[in-house]
Amino acid sequence: MDSLQQPVLEMRGISRSFPGVRALHQASLRLHAGEIHSLMGQNGAGKSTLIKVLTGVHAPDAGEMRLHGECIRPDSPLAAQQLGIATVYQEVNLCPNLSVAENIFIGRFPARRGKIDWAALNREARDELGRMGLEIDVSAQLDTFPVAIQQMVAIARAVSMDSRVLILDEPTSSLDDDEVEQLFDTMRMLKGRGVAILFVTHFLDQVYAISDRITVMRNGECEGEYLPEALDRMALISKMIGRAYVPPGEACPDDENRTESSNAALLSVRGFGRRGLMQPMDLELRQGEVLGLGGLLGSGRTETARLLFGADKADSGEIEFSDGIHNSHRPFSSPREAIRAGLGYCPEDRKTDGIIAELSVRENIILALQARRGWLRGIPLRQQRAIADHYVDLLGIRTPDAEKSIGKLSGGNQQKAMLARWLATDPAMLILDEPTRGIDVAAKQEIMEQVLALCRKGLSILFISSDLDETVRVSHRVAVLRDRSKVGELAGNEVEEGAIMQIIAGSERMELR
Repeated sequence: MDSLQQPVLEMRGISRSFPGVRALHQASLRLHAGEIHSLMGQNGAGKSTLIKVLTGVHAPDAGEMRLHGECIRPDSPLAAQQLGIATVYQEVNLCPNLSVAENIFIGRFPARRGKIDWAALNREARDELGRMGLEIDVSAQLDTFPVAIQQMVAIARAVSMDSRVLILDEPTSSLDDDEVEQLFDTMRMLKGRGVAILFVTHFLDQVYAISDRITVMRNGECEGEYLPEALDRMALISKMIGRAYVPPGEACPDDENRTESSNAALLSVRGFGRRGLMQPMDLELRQGEVLGLGGLLGSGRTETARLLFGADKADSGEIEFSDGIHNSHRPFSSPREAIRAGLGYCPEDRKTDGIIAELSVRENIILALQARRGWLRGIPLRQQRAIADHYVDLLGIRTPDAEKSIGKLSGGNQQKAMLARWLATDPAMLILDEPTRGIDVAAKQEIMEQVLALCRKGLSILFISSDLDETVRVSHRVAVLRDRSKVGELAGNEVEEGAIMQIIAGSERMELR
């Protein structure tokens, strides 16, 4: 890539704030014609906001954008498309009930004598897909094809509008290896036609397989722009998390949690996974143990949690769950079945998947217990209040009373209420997915202390956090994930931040336990 070549697209000094949140600060990005440019960063780094500014969803508070050297300021996604900037999202944003050809040319149907020219429509759709090496029945309804083909159709639509900048936002998250390679072939073909491609992903292997350059974002700022050959995987991870690599043996972990549990296994899974979502894996969680899932965002941590909880259905493997009371020898078919067996799950996004903001703290706390009992066996109001008051006191939830709307509480107190919801069910196993994200330091410390106290009382915990230091401090063992596969496991004194980073980077092969 000629460093003196004028960028097709350049963003300079882009800032954007929302109430109480600075999403972007002086962010920058350059895209050249005929290149694949990967945008990397942890959750909350600002990638999505930067894309939304570029595509007219959000107006920037400061900064400028230039396309072919001319200042632009799209005020809507349609305006961005008219400028030649197209986006294909992780969730295909097309009309599943229309044909492939109709989706490619919707709003731009060829006409003849005032009517849609169906023969021309199908011919042009076949030609467009043929240039991408794809031959399918363009008259067939879109939802009859797999997700990979639907994404190709979305790309064909973008390219058919003569887009010179193509943004692919997590396009491989639902694809298997063969489908990813098919997508990469298409990306290389478009690169050869001079299209500038911005590739957003969390998969390290894919980044190094396809990228010409990499921009790393952290905390709403652009940490830097790099050539892949000048940035090895360990350095990339360090820049994403904002912490230097510490070689194994030089870290100073808290020894209190380093002794491996000798208790019986509460949960054992073998060959457990789902095609296109998570590669088959073996995993074991013992009674009274914290098992951490280490890995970057997109490595499969949340996918694993959802499969175990029955929120997504596994299509391979077997599971054995036994707490001495409940016994299961097959994957849970639904969250309700998992709850009845003694599992609890605090999801990653408490606002979307956790709290019901319009309900009170009391109502949010008793929700899972009521679901476990069944809606025909209502919990008396007096008992609800007693349960809620107990956990408000136990976890230090700061609220005038349990009847206050949970939506008016701080993030830390909402998170404590979610923890209380599952503790009220007296679970044998609790899945905590990013339990301290977006909360202040004091609340984070209180929640972590509660996690360890619960473990000492015999509760088994599957712990997920993007903060590796946090994972190291609370975990007896850590299963390390990369690109939706389990690639290693650490236990006891092996559990160190540097060792986890080394396995994530793929620089050392670890024996899978």
